[in-house]
Amino acid sequence: MDSLFSLVSPFYLIIAMGVALLAGTVKGMVGFAMPMILISGLSTFMAPDLALAGLILSTLITNGMQALRQGPAAAWESVKRFRAFLLVGLVALLISSQLVAIMPVPVLLALIGGPVAIFAVLQIAGWKPNLANGPSTKIEMGTGAVAGFIGGLSGVWGPPVVAYLTALDTEKREQVRIQGVIYGLGAVALTVAHIGSGVLNTTTIWLSLALIPPSVLGMWLGGLVHDRIDQQAFRRATLFVLLVAALNLIRRAIFA
Repeated sequence: MDSLFSLVSPFYLIIAMGVALLAGTVKGMVGFAMPMILISGLSTFMAPDLALAGLILSTLITNGMQALRQGPAAAWESVKRFRAFLLVGLVALLISSQLVAIMPVPVLLALIGGPVAIFAVLQIAGWKPNLANGPSTKIEMGTGAVAGFIGGLSGVWGPPVVAYLTALDTEKREQVRIQGVIYGLGAVALTVAHIGSGVLNTTTIWLSLALIPPSVLGMWLGGLVHDRIDQQAFRRATLFVLLVAALNLIRRAIFA
């Protein structure tokens, strides 16, 4: 407990847990956005590398829950279907994760906020690329590389993944499961990578552990809402929230 409060005061810990609850709730409703909300929210009152450490374990746990919701067999089919995306994304994530310790804070904030803002604006405007007849290997590998590179730096790889699955016109339930598989495997790689980079260590792990319970509770609450209210309306509202969060990160990058 002393180690935890050496990182963040009790007041800010409560706020951090509230951010984790919100992030988990949104993820429970739409299947993504948890790392984006966490990194955006936590970075407003703590260093970006500490915010990244804080989200790692809760992201790992909640993505495992999401990936296995229809059972291991369905999850494995998703792994086989998107194996090129996953392999390239893994390599990019492992490479970019080593840049966190040397990346200037304003640059890191801009690299996180920029892609999220662009994605949100395009989706709000109604942009939906059409790859319903199937992707090319180059597109799949390129999207995986972008997602992995951003994910290694920030723990955020949702926007390119969601855009890619939307372009494939993926069925709703399958899309949520595939997101869980992709994010879950990415979260495992992220955890290992940042143990190596030193971002997640014997001190910062206490913050990461503290954010697991509110994240899991949020996932449960979001699932209840998802079952009762139209998902598309909530997804659109989520995009507006993400846009505000991303613009805040860009503002901090400019005025840091």
